[in-house]
Amino acid sequence: MAFHDIKVLLPVLCVILLILSSGTKLSESARVFTIINNCKETIWPAVTPGENFNGGGFELKPGQSIVLTAPVSWSGRIWGRTGCKFDSNGSGKCQTGACGSSLKCGASGDPPASLAEFTLAALDFYDVSLVDGFNLPMSVTPINGKGNCSVAGCDGDLRTFCPSELSLKANGKVIACRSACDVFNTDEYCCRGVHGNPLTCQPTFYSKKFKEACPTAYSYAYDDPTSIFTCSGTDYVVSFCSSRSQQVCTYHNKKLVCSGASASRGLKSLINGRWSALIILAAMLILK
Repeated sequence: MAFHDIKVLLPVLCVILLILSSGTKLSESARVFTIINNCKETIWPAVTPGENFNGGGFELKPGQSIVLTAPVSWSGRIWGRTGCKFDSNGSGKCQTGACGSSLKCGASGDPPASLAEFTLAALDFYDVSLVDGFNLPMSVTPINGKGNCSVAGCDGDLRTFCPSELSLKANGKVIACRSACDVFNTDEYCCRGVHGNPLTCQPTFYSKKFKEACPTAYSYAYDDPTSIFTCSGTDYVVSFCSSRSQQVCTYHNKKLVCSGASASRGLKSLINGRWSALIILAAMLILK
């Protein structure tokens, strides 16, 4: 096996072992969420409501991931915080996405922040929204579900070409891109007052810029047709700083299932030879 193949395989192996060792119980009444940090910086994902998500906040270093489950009745949002400093008691602050001064979020984050939103039911609804601005590329990939099940998200980095009037900076560097509503606070940009319905709230210069960079993410409040997706009985992989076309995997009913063309091929098609034997052996030892 080439060194490149080993490098590609190692993160997958880590996710498998993490899921197996965590004791995660999979059932039809739960959705498995794998949250991955593919950014070059440490981030602090946040979730509300967070009772099923490690209390609503945690740290992920570059390359790290965490596997959690949520009941089908859960409805909430996931986002990433950046530039955070927390003490041993979990108190501190963040440059973007802060939910007060706590590591564990009990409320929504401050804009600007890229948001993944979910409503879990017999038919799940999910989306990635930039209505509150942008701070990190993120994608939501449903795996092993039935229905449309498209990948949602924004894998373009709006920080690199954010209009100067929307730019949020720290130490001379653009760390996030604010929404036009947040900056100008007008009915037109905020879709309120006479602009508070789908007929009168139309795309603006700024929302069009967001949409060009992120065609499968909400760019303004009524951007529904190309931004909200549905899927049934699926697991979700929420990736920060990943391409929407990048293959990701979940571990479902004791079988590795991945996105893309090879999704139905299972564990053996993804991993062969001695690596397959090692992973199967590891799984047997942990599940024993």
